[in-house]
Amino acid sequence: MKSLYKLMIVLFAFIAGASVITSCTKENQKPAAASSSPRADKIQPDSAKGGDVLTLTGSGLGEIQSVVFEKGSVPAPFNTVFNTDNALIFRVPDTANGGKQNIIITNKIGKQIMVNFNVIALPVISTVSNYNFTANTQITITGNNLADVTSVKFKGFNDAITIVSQTKKELVIKMPASSTVPGAPLEITNATGPITTTQVFENLDMAYQIFTDNYGADGWANNSWGPATISTTVSKSGTASFAATYAKGNWSADGFSNWYPGLASKPEYKFLSFWVKGASQDYTLYLTADKRAKGYGNNDDTTPLTIPAKVWTYFKIPISTAGIFSTGSTANTIGFWIKGPNDQDETFYFDDVIIVNQ
Repeated sequence: MKSLYKLMIVLFAFIAGASVITSCTKENQKPAAASSSPRADKIQPDSAKGGDVLTLTGSGLGEIQSVVFEKGSVPAPFNTVFNTDNALIFRVPDTANGGKQNIIITNKIGKQIMVNFNVIALPVISTVSNYNFTANTQITITGNNLADVTSVKFKGFNDAITIVSQTKKELVIKMPASSTVPGAPLEITNATGPITTTQVFENLDMAYQIFTDNYGADGWANNSWGPATISTTVSKSGTASFAATYAKGNWSADGFSNWYPGLASKPEYKFLSFWVKGASQDYTLYLTADKRAKGYGNNDDTTPLTIPAKVWTYFKIPISTAGIFSTGSTANTIGFWIKGPNDQDETFYFDDVIIVNQ
């Protein structure tokens, strides 16, 4: 037993010593020196989007000092730990511009190599100034990868949409002077390729109008319990909106009526759409209509609408959810009611209240 115990001590000492030697050897290793003739053999993958990891292999790749994507001279930060004589690992920067370009790699002594690469940078849409348009309407789109957009069109149509101005983060477009497109997503194409917007852009002239710059032409009028009027000082589209004031401490409904001929249900009517500009603080309004299950303004809270303060918010509600034909095939009133307000009178602005088919 004593002999076995001594043998185990010797073995442990040997292993520990070997570990120390190995550790010292690694610590004393020097990084590969910069070469006067660096060479790139392969980059994997050869196309990728922002944030993806790339591996460059070759020879003489030691002491790399900078990695720059050629379009726009966009630098790609990297960790020198992942730089050896035969390899360099780095990421595509999120700010890289899309399309085919060189990656310019420079070492410590100023020697460069260039690697062909394709940055995948499809257009990214974050916000739009409006989803509704008439002839020659200008719409501002914000997002990313917009500087190299070459075309904008309605998905499935050939109507010309003009690019007015563009930067990497913003694209301004002008809708056609004349268009019979009822509504469609936009197909936006840049150097990487096309994307289709998730939202449909609606042609106000082709929609059924309850209120745009005025009440709809076929019989729509004000149907509010409190003060409500057409405002020419506030609008989302055009020159006017419907300003509805709700009195302090009084549950009430404001909106629109059409007693004749009314709004007849049609199979092509798919969505109720509108913009609302909020009041002094966040509120909840509730959709109401005479042909909803509970009627107009009768404590029906089944379709709440969160309205942020002082900004325009877009709503597009399926007709089945809106329930405006739940108890009859012709709707005569549509509006919005509130529980309160409790602190003061509050005014909300409604614009582009329309029915659309997609």
